[in-house]
Amino acid sequence: MLVGQIIRLLQMLALAALQILVLNHIHLFGLATPMVSVAFLLYFPFDASRTGTLLWAFALGLIVDTFSNTPGMTAAAMTFTAFLQPLLLDMMAPRDAADNMQPTYTTMGTWAHFRYIVFLVLVEHAVFFLLESFSFWHPLELLLSYVCSAALSILLIATLETLRGKTS
Repeated sequence: MLVGQIIRLLQMLALAALQILVLNHIHLFGLATPMVSVAFLLYFPFDASRTGTLLWAFALGLIVDTFSNTPGMTAAAMTFTAFLQPLLLDMMAPRDAADNMQPTYTTMGTWAHFRYIVFLVLVEHAVFFLLESFSFWHPLELLLSYVCSAALSILLIATLETLRGKTS
């Protein structure tokens, strides 16, 4: 149990460092900024404690917010996504999945896992960008930033997941 928590803490710190030190400085065409911290929620097993998942997601969001000058937006988006994560996982997981299933390409199937990644990213990004703009005054710019950032984030997270699968 303790080893699992230490591994989860290291995953959280690695994703936070990647987001803060590298990805926050990428702004493709002034629109797309990849946000891969939501990938942390991919690592929670099917039977993970809902309260624990919410607390871990909030902690990661708070760390990213502290160093990214986004007061509470990432924490709110991550917490909301963590709240919906069990529902999304239940919808995407195979019906005969074990209670302690770790969501990966091999346990869920390639397309189900990819859909799971896409839905998590779309939910997290929607909350983040709506909180960031806090208005609908520039709907085209908001939509364009949302779509471009989500596409870039999905691409990076899918790449990270593929690399993680090869090293496991």
